[in-house]
Amino acid sequence: MAVGGVSISHPERVVFAVDGITKGEVAAYYAAVARWLLPEAARRPLSLVRCPDGAGGECFFQKHHGPGFGKAVHAIPLRQKSGVENYLYIEDAPGLLQLVQMNALELHPWGATIDDPERADRLVFDLDPGEGVPWAEVRDAARLVRAGLRAAGLESFLRLSGGKGLHVVVPLAPAAPWERASTFCEAFARALAADKPDRFVANMRKDLRGGRIFLDWLRNTRGATSVTGWSLRAREHATVALPLRWEELSKVDSPAWPSMARALQRAVRLRRHPWDGIATLRQTLPGG
Repeated sequence: MAVGGVSISHPERVVFAVDGITKGEVAAYYAAVARWLLPEAARRPLSLVRCPDGAGGECFFQKHHGPGFGKAVHAIPLRQKSGVENYLYIEDAPGLLQLVQMNALELHPWGATIDDPERADRLVFDLDPGEGVPWAEVRDAARLVRAGLRAAGLESFLRLSGGKGLHVVVPLAPAAPWERASTFCEAFARALAADKPDRFVANMRKDLRGGRIFLDWLRNTRGATSVTGWSLRAREHATVALPLRWEELSKVDSPAWPSMARALQRAVRLRRHPWDGIATLRQTLPGG
């Protein structure tokens, strides 16, 4: 089976057993959303969640380039503590589909591009609700994060995580050194948690999250990643990390709303990306 000019082997293999979704249908989905996904994921070092036996089987993260990937999946040497390692990235729809052929379900890009990997141009705050937090409170919490960022002079964009929570994404142009970006994100999260201790916690310990939302700032360090918009999630059901306009948030009544079918319908109907303007927005961290 060929999708977008890329050969997909075993298209009949079931990937999401509960939903009855096959590898061929996953490939068709990614081909349909590529125009919306690639602006977030292309030319960035990627980590993948690969699931050779489907979402219900054993899945694993992969961040390094290796044998088996097609020619449209590229390698970039990046310095690490252990030495120089070849990370992977894509530039176009064939590269995306070649990842699908290798059983990749999730794509997690860096908050930096391959052209400037030492500086962050995207920050991500992941709102991860603890047990007992209603969805309405998660939505309200995202609005509080947005307001706090605006008070710091930063506009932000919204994404359903495809799991339990929401991502608030902040573009930076020009980009900031990783240390400065991480320091700002930690300070912002801890200040919000201190101001609203009944709503937020900035510590990753799960035993502290009961009834509160962990404002995860830890994705904003060199080498850390966050799932890209329009990516499927390797879960029981084929949910999607779906970008939203802020004004759409009140209409979403469940974090599980963005199924693959709904995301596909949305992609077909869209005329502009929900994050329209993110690529041209000029803003920097407080202090210049």
